[in-house]
Amino acid sequence: MILVLALAALLWGGGHLVGMPRRARLCMLGGLYGGVLALHLLLPDGHPLRLATGESAAYWLLLGGFVALVMIYRAGLARLKARAMAQRPAAPAPEPGRFGDVELERYARHIVLRELGGAGQKRLRQGRVLVIGAGGLGAPALQYLAAAGVGTIGVIDDDVVENANLQRQVIHRDQDIGLPKVVSAKAAMEAQNPYVTVQSYHRRLDEDTAAALFAEYDLILDGTDNFATRYLVNRVAAGLGVPLISGALSQWEGQLSVFDPVRGTPCYQCIFAEAPADGLAPSCAEAGVLGPLPGVVGAMMAVEAIKVLTGAGAALRSEMLIYDALWGETRKIALKPRAGCPVCGG
Repeated sequence: MILVLALAALLWGGGHLVGMPRRARLCMLGGLYGGVLALHLLLPDGHPLRLATGESAAYWLLLGGFVALVMIYRAGLARLKARAMAQRPAAPAPEPGRFGDVELERYARHIVLRELGGAGQKRLRQGRVLVIGAGGLGAPALQYLAAAGVGTIGVIDDDVVENANLQRQVIHRDQDIGLPKVVSAKAAMEAQNPYVTVQSYHRRLDEDTAAALFAEYDLILDGTDNFATRYLVNRVAAGLGVPLISGALSQWEGQLSVFDPVRGTPCYQCIFAEAPADGLAPSCAEAGVLGPLPGVVGAMMAVEAIKVLTGAGAALRSEMLIYDALWGETRKIALKPRAGCPVCGG
């Protein structure tokens, strides 16, 4: 019997390590249990396989009965919870131009900030922000934009949640493995704040759809990890005159800037004229990345978004902020438009 239990633990733990969904692991355990029970019911007494797996079927029947009772109990609890949630009153729809009492309490720490106040919070509610990528940078940015009360938040990503994402992409959970990232992120944001509208796009951003999509938003946040998409995002955002907040990560270091050529800043391609040669800028999957680092930089991107939407403080226009987590250092570098830039003309 101990041998079978050890095999069950190996199947469960091994499946978890390779990112196998919980349901698939439960099916494997059920198959193992059914096989062992069949051995005891079909083979004669004293058979070596019966002796190696507990000798008597009674132990396995008791174990199966206990597990069945636990599952019935959990299913009953889940049904009661679902019934209670269904009877729970929905969050009242906000009145146009006014905050309800619940919203006023929720955003009170914003409203008392001199630089934001009620007017700034109203601008956040009216704001429309598109986040490209629901991964390392997108995850914390989306969470804080939703919590801050940005009225409409779009998220576009064609990927699904994987086990290896959960080390840093904290908007997703273990039970979300296998789901599209935009579905998981939307559920988490709406659970965090029912007063925001989340638009999810489970597809890859491309030339054919980018302009029409960007035109629906006031601000773009780029959290992607490949240069082709970054150049596309920059080109379309600059062409439409939509501000772009761009972030990037590598191992222990992150950087971000606000690119807004309409207001005299350089665009992304002014600074990075062409993509680096293969191997010079490896992805996070190739080079690794510190788990909390995307949270730091993604939260900074959300801060810049709030400043751009409300006009508070000085956004990182014509500047790049670089954060070195290994040595606990931050520094800024000034950025200038590049003459002859094919996107913004310098």
